Amino acid sequence: MSGEQLLLSDKYKAFLRCNASVEFLEGTTSAGKTTVGLFKFMLKVASSKKKLHIIAAKDTGTAEKNIINKDLGIVDDFGALVEYNGNGTSEDKIPHILFHASGGDKTVYVLGYGDKKKWQKALGGQYGCLYIDEINTADIDFVREAAMRCDYMMGTLNPDDPSLPVYSEYVDHARPLPEWESETPKEIRDCLVKEPKPGWVHWFFSFSHNLGLPKEKLEQILRNTPRGTKIWKNKIEGLRGRSTGLVFSNFDEKKHVLSRQEIAKIPHSINPFVKFTAGLDTSYSSHSEDTIAMMFIGITKDKRCIVLRECVYNNRDRQDPLAPSDTAVKFIAFLESCRKDYGFARDVFIDSADQATITELNKLKRNHGSLYTFVNSYKKVSIIDRINFQLGWLAEGKYLVSEDCTEHIRELNSYSWEEDKDIPEDGHDHTINAAQYAWIPFRKLIGEINSGMDKEYDR
Repeated sequence: MSGEQLLLSDKYKAFLRCNASVEFLEGTTSAGKTTVGLFKFMLKVASSKKKLHIIAAKDTGTAEKNIINKDLGIVDDFGALVEYNGNGTSEDKIPHILFHASGGDKTVYVLGYGDKKKWQKALGGQYGCLYIDEINTADIDFVREAAMRCDYMMGTLNPDDPSLPVYSEYVDHARPLPEWESETPKEIRDCLVKEPKPGWVHWFFSFSHNLGLPKEKLEQILRNTPRGTKIWKNKIEGLRGRSTGLVFSNFDEKKHVLSRQEIAKIPHSINPFVKFTAGLDTSYSSHSEDTIAMMFIGITKDKRCIVLRECVYNNRDRQDPLAPSDTAVKFIAFLESCRKDYGFARDVFIDSADQATITELNKLKRNHGSLYTFVNSYKKVSIIDRINFQLGWLAEGKYLVSEDCTEHIRELNSYSWEEDKDIPEDGHDHTINAAQYAWIPFRKLIGEINSGMDKEYDR
């Protein structure tokens, strides 16, 4: 035994008392999530009617260091009640903890989700309790396979790339308890929007909840982490966002996202809107995350580009997938809604690679009439130059986004460079592309520092 005591804040006491079927512990580094989470997990194992349970980490070595043998880890907490067999036994070859609980011995397998061949062999049958350490880094196939086999699941994580499937498939279906909701940052509450599942609870823990963290240690952590970086955002502020490789690394929600109230004041200000435009990017796949993205943008007298509204569809989630003819109707309805709320965008721009949708839009115009001119997107401005424009406008504070455009904000926070390549990824960019189609023809009306950058382009 280390001699350390498990000091509990009121929130951790509430967590220990909470009877949920699935719990996610998200928050800052050194918040005590693993320490307190493991203690509760083993109590759940003790009370389970099943004999077999699972603890999963990146590999068994990580589990031994950070879960089993650490100060206030499982061995420290439960002493002689647990036996760790790191190499298995003659009867059971899988590394496991034998837990001498009051209701009888329990076996807790220790698995590494980093080795697919090993965990595929280990998983089988049904389990009582499942603990996944740093679930945001886990193989999503492991999470899917293991989660369906357990009665109770706990996952710990530091905030990460919001586009990871573990969020949309698992974490974002959980909700904070009402009495603790206000302690969850708004940026994370805004992400917890997937269909809520009964008994799924989201917990947010920060430094303030770890009563065992010495002030000197906290000061050292803060001192050794560079401010303004993504690791500061993830580990210190406890907010989601990719840690490395972001294309729009200078996008800051506090600086670049406008409230509805702020946008409502613009038409009556000294710098009102002088131009409205819209863009449409399409993908009709039913087997991917690709979306049909509609974006409406206003440009102000003082050269700000403000993304006012978005509308996004994904055929993967639809029983009746959208066809180009459906998109044409929905896009005109979107434009009309924006016209009534903001103003008229006469010329609107559609992905030139999607001639089917452009044909359907023009057919609607011929048959029923329309205010709008449907124009092929102008792609002579390269992707790299588009990014360069936006980075400059973000630096100037000239590229802004309505708080209602949650998908565009998500993409700006996750659109990344390819690993070891000087090109951006082909993903997390559908609202970005649609917005670019909208502002490219009017880019000279936006910002200052890039005003001479595109002399080679004739439009």
